[in-house]
This record gives sequence, structure tokens and C-alpha cells, in this order.
Amino acid sequence: MPYTPSGFFCDRLIRERERRDGEGSLNKPIRFNGQDYNTLRQDYLQRKTLFEDEAFPATVESLGFKELGHKSNKVKNIVWKRPKEISENPEFIVGGASRTDICQGDLGDCWLLAAIACLTLNEKLLYRVVPQEQSFSENYAGIFHFQFWRYGDWVDVVIDDRVPTFNNQLVFTKSAERNEFWSALLEKAYAKLHGSYEALKGGNTTEAMEDFTGGVTEFYEMKDAPKELYKIMKKALERGSLMGCSIDSLVPARFETRTVTGLVKGHAYSVTAVDECKPSQHKDNKVRLVRLRNPWGQVEWNGPWSDNSKEWANLSKADKDKLQHQSAEDGEFWMSFEDFKKNYTKIEICNMTPDALEDDKIHKWTVSVNEGRWVRGCSAGGCRNYPDTFWTNPQYRLRLLEEDDDPDDNEVVCTFVVSLMQKNRRKERKMGANLFTIGFAIYEMHGNKQHMQKDFFLVNSSKARSRSYINLREVTQRFRLSPGEYVIVPSTYEPHQEGEFILRVFSEKRNTSEEIENRIEADRPVPAPASAGEESEEDQQFRTIFQEIAGDVSADLCWRRKCICDMEITANELRNVLNRVITTHKDLNTEGFSLESCRSMIALMDMDGTGRLNLQEFIHLWNKIKQWQGIFKHYNADQTGSINSYEMRNAVNDAGFRLNNQLYDIITMRYANENMNIDFDSFISCLVRLEAMFRAFQAFDQDGDGTIRLSVLEVRSHHHACIHTAKLSMTQM
Repeated sequence: MPYTPSGFFCDRLIRERERRDGEGSLNKPIRFNGQDYNTLRQDYLQRKTLFEDEAFPATVESLGFKELGHKSNKVKNIVWKRPKEISENPEFIVGGASRTDICQGDLGDCWLLAAIACLTLNEKLLYRVVPQEQSFSENYAGIFHFQFWRYGDWVDVVIDDRVPTFNNQLVFTKSAERNEFWSALLEKAYAKLHGSYEALKGGNTTEAMEDFTGGVTEFYEMKDAPKELYKIMKKALERGSLMGCSIDSLVPARFETRTVTGLVKGHAYSVTAVDECKPSQHKDNKVRLVRLRNPWGQVEWNGPWSDNSKEWANLSKADKDKLQHQSAEDGEFWMSFEDFKKNYTKIEICNMTPDALEDDKIHKWTVSVNEGRWVRGCSAGGCRNYPDTFWTNPQYRLRLLEEDDDPDDNEVVCTFVVSLMQKNRRKERKMGANLFTIGFAIYEMHGNKQHMQKDFFLVNSSKARSRSYINLREVTQRFRLSPGEYVIVPSTYEPHQEGEFILRVFSEKRNTSEEIENRIEADRPVPAPASAGEESEEDQQFRTIFQEIAGDVSADLCWRRKCICDMEITANELRNVLNRVITTHKDLNTEGFSLESCRSMIALMDMDGTGRLNLQEFIHLWNKIKQWQGIFKHYNADQTGSINSYEMRNAVNDAGFRLNNQLYDIITMRYANENMNIDFDSFISCLVRLEAMFRAFQAFDQDGDGTIRLSVLEVRSHHHACIHTAKLSMTQM
């Protein structure tokens, strides 16, 4: 019968992420860097001094690492100042936050500012990110805070109000009102979240949209946009969704260049309204319009329906008032929907909740969130183009339990959206990190509840997949599949790319998604050594070798102790015995076992606690090694003397062990070399430790419930499982 040790491994104790009740929610955001706004503000008010944030100081390090780093001339004349040093009467928000409060400075973060402009259209969302009751007068202590959604959790980011200036002017984001500072401080908090201002250079509007809302984004290429796009946009804005658009720049050297129409290529715009009007010369037909905003606060469209175009003369005053038409160089302008489709190449809609997605019905959606990681050499298998490793990627079982209420064409289908987001790549940019090219595939399951193996993917095609692999922070797509069970396989395009990700699934009806984890078990618990009986020819040969080494030791002990001792060998002698045999197997291409490996073997097989092996214990060990040697030879077909870390998963399985992904990660980190290969000595050492782990657990799990409790002494005496008292359960393995 299989048995299941539920929570320790010799070299490393894995702790699952623990969440206290409510922490990470909107009402109880996580304190970023452990800084509590209310506590700090009260402390500095009592001190009667202004807060200085040591976690994001007024230094070059907070500005950047390359173009804004120590060697850059751009930072030499930058002076950090508080708003009261810049303006005589600074205010946090002047007359309500609006999209004109966001004007881009000398930082390529138009993508962020376009999202902030969208945010101002929904007060509820805005004041979720920008908490109210912050000011430069009442209870002012030089400290402010903002809230962002970060990979599944809401975090509260505290900053001081020192901002970069040049000639007493804000260097980065500023407001049209010189004495208004909420947008500049919001930008600073977002820069702190990602490590520096320079980390914000270049991005996608949807990234910031989601960080402001926790929503999910759908992308549309204009050339492939659905015919209902106008309706989708209008409905999305009515429901408070954030929306951005851009014009692709085909020539990188001309990035962010102004066209003759006044539009800027490679630049992010906010969509702030869509509406219809009926010009006097159009008797029955309405004209559909889109209002956009350039985060620069200037440079506008100069074609039809631009601020001063002739088309406005044909509208009634009521229509003009409804559309809030004004002629001002403020970066905001109207254009016809047809011109919008012709000029822009991409639109992104970030829905606050999934009920505002593309179709025309209001639904209640459910969401499930899974966190995972790709580990080089173990679970970073790359895309389907790499069949030898693709199957090792993390896998997530998706259960679509109920069909849609009103399916089209009488189909029985479930509508759902899959969102794969890679984590922390922007923050790690200063260390050379770039966005991976990511995507996912969805397969129908056929009753198998375990991690799908290589053969499954060789004979089954995907039921659905992301449109393409792309180097964006997030890849999102909507699907319609029949109710049932599926497996989602998220991956980078190429193998060996290590990183963390979050996988979210939104569905119209009830669904569940969870990582597919093998049940931790062993097919064959290690039995006690067999009693002495008839010996085979091989047993006799080993007795001869054993006596040759152990006999001398026994004689020596007898001489010193003046007693008669059974024949036993130490770890060093075991090494000599084994290596005399193993090194004759040329196909293993091994130099033999290390002393550390032999000590582990004795710890496993020493049933009487002497720290040595007698003959019966040795024979039992050799039988295990022979079994494992055959497995190693199978995967070492090229006789290089090693197997790669991906093959190790199958080899461990063949040896009778079913492990979860965390344990496979540990094995890779512990036993693989820099080329992700595992030699024969390391292979045997790993299996010895696994045997020891299962045996120790079986000894303690007397009631077979998969949970044991160990004291410090018990832990220390059973193969160094951990160093403190711990309750070990299946979920902690």
C-alpha cells in the first residue's frame, strides 16, 4: 500500500504562503515594506518633524540605475524638494481630481499617465488608489500613502513628499495647476513599488490599469476588432472600465513621433468617452464619436471633429454641451469612431469586474487565482515546440461546472477568461531582467488526476490556447468550451527561463482551478533487511569483498577491545566496497560514490543504530542500488554519466516515488550541476534520502492520517528533517 509523508525533506523546509484573515484585501491592504501609514504619521506629528522615507530615499538610487543612474548627466542638477518648497500654497487635490491633472514630464511613462487619466473618470476607483483626507495643512507630517493591486493582493505604499525638481519645476509628472501634487506623489509611490522612477520607463497602459483596479484586461487589434467594438467601448465606460489605445510604431528610431494628423506613434492615449451626435446636415444618421486624451497635456488630433474643426458648427448647443466641447490645447480631443479605427492599431479595456467584458449580457462572474513559478531545470519547460520538457511546466486543473445561461446558437458552452501574468520583471529590470515571452495552452483531461506526462502531450492536441506567445506582463484571452475538466499549461516560449507568475481564471458560471499536484507517496516502503538464508552466488561474492575489508577492522577492534565483534563496515569502508564494483561499470561513466553519499546510505540502512553496516544490511543496500542503477542507465542512454534534471522527474517516478512540484524543485536545486545535469552519485544520494524520508515518516505516522508532530529531539534523530518543532501535513510538504 502506498503511504504519504506529508511534510518534510532533508535539505529544505518549504513553507506555503500564509495569509491572515483579510490581509491583502481592499479593507486590509498589506503594508508595503512593513510601513504603516497611520503609525508613522502619528509618530512624526508627535516629534514635530517631517517624515523621511529611508525605504525610498531622496537619492540617485531612487531615480534609477542607468539613464537616471549615478553616471548620468541627467541627474546632476536634480534637487529633491517638498511641495511647500516649490509652491507657496501647495494642495493635494485642487477642485477635484481630473484628467487634466496629469501632464507628462521627462520620463517615458505615458502608459502610466494614460491609466491615471482613465482613473479620474471613476471617483470610487480613484479614491481607492488615492486615499482622501490627505493634505499639506491638517495633520501634515510630510507623509502620504497610496494603494495598488499587486499580483493578487492590495498593498499600501507609504512615501515622503520629497519629489525630484529642476529649476524648481517638477521633473516628472505634474499637474496643469502648479500647486497641485496628487499625481506627482502617486507616480512616486508607484515608482517605489517598482524600485525606482526609471523602472517605470516604457510599458503598457493595461499594466497600470490593472494595478489600480485588480481588474482583467482584454486586448483588441483594430484590424481584428469585432463589429460590435463601439458598443463594447461604450458599455465598458458606462461600467467604469478603464480604456487605453495606441498607434504602433513600425520604425523603432521614430518611436513617439508626431504625424501630420497630430497623433503620436508609439504613444499611449486614454479613451475618456464615447458618444453619438446628430449634425444638422445628417437627417437621420447619427455620428459616433470617441474622446481621447494625450498624457502630454498637449499635441492633439487636427482632423475631423478636432477642437476647432468645421464639424462642430453643425451641432446644436445642447449637443455641444453634452459632449463638453471646448477649444483648448489640453491634450484632449474628439474624433469620429471611423477615424479612430483607421488611425489607432490597438485598444485595451480593463474591466473592473468581469461582468463588463465583450458580450452584451450582464453576468455574475467567478474568479480563481493561482500563484506559481517556473524553475530552471525542473518546471521551466518552454512551449509546445519543446516536447521533451513542455510537460514539466506547472499544470492547473480547470473544472467548468455549469454552462452559460443564454448560449449562442443553442450551444452548451462555458465562457471564461484566462489571464497569465508574470511577476516582478519590472522591479528586477535594474538587474537585467526583461519580460519573458509567455503564453498558455488548454487541454481536455481524460480522467487522469495526476500531473500529465510527456506522452499525453505527444498524442493530444490543445482544445484552446493563447493567440500567441508575447513579451507582455500579461496574456489574456476569452474562450468558450463545453463543460468538463481541462488542464491549463502556462509557460515561457523557451525552456529554462525562471520566474514567478499568477494565473487567473474568470468564468460566467461556477468554476474551480487548482494546481495539479501529485499525491506524495511511495510504491514500495523500505522493508527491514531479510534474515539470513541461502546465499546466491552474487551474495557470496559480496561476502568475500565485505570480509576482506570488514575482517581486518574486526581483528583490529578485537585486538584493541579484547572482544569478539560481528563484521561491520564504516562509511569510508562502504565507499571502498561499492566503488570497487561500480567503477567496473564503464557505461555509468562515474568515478564512484562520495563519502557523504555513503554516510547517507548508512543512515538509511543501519537498522541497529551502530553507525555501521553488517553484511545483511549491506546486501539489502546493494539490491536497492542495483535497482536504481538500472533506472539511471535507462535515462543515461548516451552514456555521458548523467541525466538531465527534467528526466530526473521520470526517473524518480520509476523508482517508486510520487512527489509534488516543490520537492522536484528542491531536488533540482540540491542535486543538479550548473548545466542542469545529475550524475550517478547524486542520483543515488537523492533516492537514498527519499527512502529515508518515507521510512522516517512511516515510523511516526502510526495512525496513517498523513500528519505527524515531531519534537526537536525526534527531528534531529530522523535525518535532519527540520530544526524546530513543527506540525507536518500534506499541504506543507
